[in-house]
Amino acid sequence: MHIAVTTRFLLPGGHLEGLGRYTFEALRCLVQQQPQCTFHFLFDRAYDPRYLLGPNVVPHVLPPPARHPLLMLAWYEGAVALWLRRHRPAALLSPEGFTVLGTRVPRVVVLHDLAYLHRPQDIGRVMGRYYAYFLPRFARAATQLVAVSDATRQDIALQYGLNPSRIWVAHNAPARHFAPQPAAAQAATRARFSQGQPYFLFVGALQPRKNLRNLLRAFALFKAEAGAAAAPVRLLLVGRTAWKAGPVFEVFRSLPDEVQAAVAFTGRVSEADLADLYAAALATAYVPFFEGFGLPVVEAQASGCPVLTSNISSLPEAAGGPEAAVLCDPHQPAAIAAGLRRLAHDAPLRARLRATGLANAASFSWEHTARVLWQAVEAAVASGQASS
Repeated sequence: MHIAVTTRFLLPGGHLEGLGRYTFEALRCLVQQQPQCTFHFLFDRAYDPRYLLGPNVVPHVLPPPARHPLLMLAWYEGAVALWLRRHRPAALLSPEGFTVLGTRVPRVVVLHDLAYLHRPQDIGRVMGRYYAYFLPRFARAATQLVAVSDATRQDIALQYGLNPSRIWVAHNAPARHFAPQPAAAQAATRARFSQGQPYFLFVGALQPRKNLRNLLRAFALFKAEAGAAAAPVRLLLVGRTAWKAGPVFEVFRSLPDEVQAAVAFTGRVSEADLADLYAAALATAYVPFFEGFGLPVVEAQASGCPVLTSNISSLPEAAGGPEAAVLCDPHQPAAIAAGLRRLAHDAPLRARLRATGLANAASFSWEHTARVLWQAVEAAVASGQASS
């Protein structure tokens, strides 16, 4: 059987975020689990050879490189649609949430979130109009539709008027290299990144939905209210500077000098350094306004790191509920600061969250996600055969 897969989020250079991480990890397992199937990876630009994940992968480069909505339209409805007409694979798998409308090939589409509806102010007008027009049509055109969390499944069903029973769920999961580390390794990481001091950790692109302004305000409250006990604790913000990040730095510059001195913007780090940073953190503080899943939550838990996260959207689901993480209102800096204080000063709480967090993270695996995606592909193929 021949399956086409849209892989334009497997970007050269190996720096994968969000959609690219899901695509890579799920396909890595899927290609291994289904050696009898030939997977045709459809790239929109020159690809990194590391993305040829097995001998049963055949790469195809279809221009144009598609990042602007007009080029995305040209790629999906032009280049990919033409390739599908010529080659007629058994199905098209789109793990990034965008697909082809102009095809009769059965489609499996993975939708990651509907953030454009809940946080329209966070994206540009042109991209927002693209999402508003195409995403509902992608969802309805899909032979099999997949969401990355039950929260997202329910959101898609509500917003698009679909039956939730027809939407599969294939979660994100932590990669295997996220794991607890011995005390000596943790101390070495603190020496490298936080002047040997304990630290809270944020991981993610610096953009409005990640709520870094309130996290910075909360950290300032934590430093002021906890007094001398909070003096050595630092805040590390790990991730690239993305869109509309200016207000984050405005809030940072408004903080007292001693608080600014305790905050470090590390930029993007290697996967090995990220694993070290999670494992050595006092806690991960990840309190976005909205998520489709919330991958940093389970990456931290898999590393033995306690987690503070938001009590809304998919985050309680990803975190395993209040037994496995401290949940807070992301709109209230005081509530975030209260969570930071609990984690900083309650060692038994941290120990309990390490244990429950590890158990929660272990309930997610990319192998299971790949099996769910394959079941969706098989169902799509069967549906296509029945209708032909």
